[in-house]
Parts: sequence; structure tokens; C-alpha cells
Amino acid sequence: MATSKLQALWNHPAGPKTIHFWAPTFKWGISIANIADFAKPPENLSYPQQIAVTCTGVIWSRYSMVITPKNWNLFSVNVAMMGTGAYQLARKIKHDFASEAEPVVAKD
Repeated sequence: MATSKLQALWNHPAGPKTIHFWAPTFKWGISIANIADFAKPPENLSYPQQIAVTCTGVIWSRYSMVITPKNWNLFSVNVAMMGTGAYQLARKIKHDFASEAEPVVAKD
């Protein structure tokens, strides 16, 4: 049974014998790099970069669901890109706009 599932994956139109498998697989590197940047201070994040990562995730997630055959590897990597990009944008916006409005407390 396991061999038939592996053979089905191998022969799938978006399987390991095609670019439709390898392009999204290597794209995981972008999401992994963005996850590594979670430790970065928010002031070092870039709005244009994170907007691009988020929008790419949204657009290509939608595209991966309308093409035939369905490419679940492409869908999952783009959902991850959208999530990590949105999280980084939220961190940057919170740092830039919410932290400036903190009141100064006078010491007695």
C-alpha cells in the first residue's frame, strides 16, 4: 500500500519529477528566513519586503487553488508566507505606531 502511494506521488503532475514540485519546495526558504527574523528587532524590519511577502502569499495561494492539478505544496508554502509576512507587518506597525504613544510617567 505504501509503495502505491509513493508511486502515485512520484507520477503526480505536480510530483517530484516536475518543476511544479521543486519551485514551491525551494520557496519554503523564504518562509523559514522570515521565521528566523522573528528574533529581529521590529525597527530592522522592512515594510516593502514584508508587504511583498504577504501579498505574494495571498496571490499565489489563490492561484494554486484555481489551477489544475491542485498543487498543495504551492498552496501551503504561500499560506505560510502570508502568515509570516502578516505577523512581521503587525510587529512593525505595533512598534512604529503603538510604542510612540506610551505616556511618560513622572517619578516622585
